[in-house]
Formats: sequence, C-alpha cells, structure tokens
Amino acid sequence: MARVISVVNQKGGVGKTTTSINLAAYLADMDQRVLLIDIDPQGNATSGIGFEPSRISPSVYDVLIDDDLALSSIVKKTALDKLYVAPANPDLAGANIELVGAVRREYKLWHKIGPLYNQYDYIIIDNPPSLGLLTINGLVAAEEVLIPVQTEYYALEGLSQLIHTINLVKDNLKPDLQILGVVMTMYDGRSNLSEAVFQELYRHFPSKIFRSIIPRNIRLAEAPSHGKPILMYDRQAKGAKAYEKLAREIKDSARY
Repeated sequence: MARVISVVNQKGGVGKTTTSINLAAYLADMDQRVLLIDIDPQGNATSGIGFEPSRISPSVYDVLIDDDLALSSIVKKTALDKLYVAPANPDLAGANIELVGAVRREYKLWHKIGPLYNQYDYIIIDNPPSLGLLTINGLVAAEEVLIPVQTEYYALEGLSQLIHTINLVKDNLKPDLQILGVVMTMYDGRSNLSEAVFQELYRHFPSKIFRSIIPRNIRLAEAPSHGKPILMYDRQAKGAKAYEKLAREIKDSARY
C-alpha cells in the first residue's frame, strides 16, 4: 500500500511546494511509483511539474466537490517516468467555503485516495500555506506529515501553531497521524541566524530533524519556472543533491 505523506507549513515561502515536487520526483527516480496531489489553489505544484493550472479541468477541486468523480480520473502522467500528478486549478480556492456544509467534510480527500492505495508506492500531498479546511483534508488523508521549515526568525513561532493543529487532528479526526520529521530549507551556513534556528529546532525536535538540509540555491529556485523538478533541470546543483539525499533518507526510514 502507498505511503501517504502530507507536506505542510502554513507559512508561505518556506519551500513547501519545492519540497513536495522534488521529493516526489526523486522517489520516482528511485523506481518508486509516485502520485503528487496538489491541493493548493495557487497550483504551484501543478505548474512546477509542467502543467498550466488555468487550463486544467477537471481538477482536484472537482474531485473534492463531486462525490461521484474518482481521483484516478484526473491523474496525469508527467515527463518523469513513474511520477503522476493530480493537478489543481484556481477553482480550488472556493472549496474551503463550498465544503463547509458537506457531510464528513474533513475526510473528502481521504475517501478519494482510498481506491489508489495499491497503485502507488508513495502519495505526496502538497498543501496550501494555511490551516484551513483543505489543509485539514491533507492531514486527515495522510499517515505522515513532513514539515519544511525555513531557517529564519519567525520559523519556530509558526511551527508551534502547526504542531497544535496536527495534535488537534490526531485527537479528533486521525489518531494514527504521525510527524515524519522536519526538513530545514533555504539554509545559509554563513548566516548566524540560520545556525541559531538550526540549533533551536534540534532542541525542540531532537529525533525528528532530517539530516538532509536544503540550501539556498539559484538553480533550485529557477526550476519551477521551467515546469521541471530540479533533477530534470540541473541534476548537479547543490539543491538537487540535497533533495536526492532527503528522498533517500525518507525511503530508508521506517514507516509508521
């Protein structure tokens, strides 16, 4: 059965979507069959993997709203062998409101993923930079949570709120949800601030910090504008090697 990992951080600009895309791509490159699900209305994971969100129909939005529409019906093959994407389009922005009155609204994505468990080795969910109903769906649908944290001043402040939300989901909706770990992104080893955040994270999560650290890297930032994961854009870049290491670390880690 697929290992379902939700990539979550309510703060924007922390490398969440970059992590989702490149983790999915490297797992596929390691001969794993991977589905990347984009539940962010901005559709950055969709565009970053080579599709134009505004031209996508139907999308994840339709799957969440229409009980009779299967998730498999919108899945698209990407340019990378064994990597597939369930794309988002701008309509998804309305889902937070439209799902409010729905029965078991927090379980919509979980229900749609169910029939696909045996078709993939990994399902990676890219969530919106918020803690709304879409992100709650992304958490309930997963078994593990991966948290990208930018090494900057307000990182820990936002992280405590996220951990609180994850604990609420565990207590009320998904008791077996686990934190897979925290991955540090946009790391600058020359910065005293980066090093300070690094040490503080280790103090709070001594057994949950991945050894792989994602550096600030121009090539990594450029790749999404070309609709490619970093391994297809510049495999020799420092950012590429960091995400390859992270994917291997996750693949080799014990499943909860």
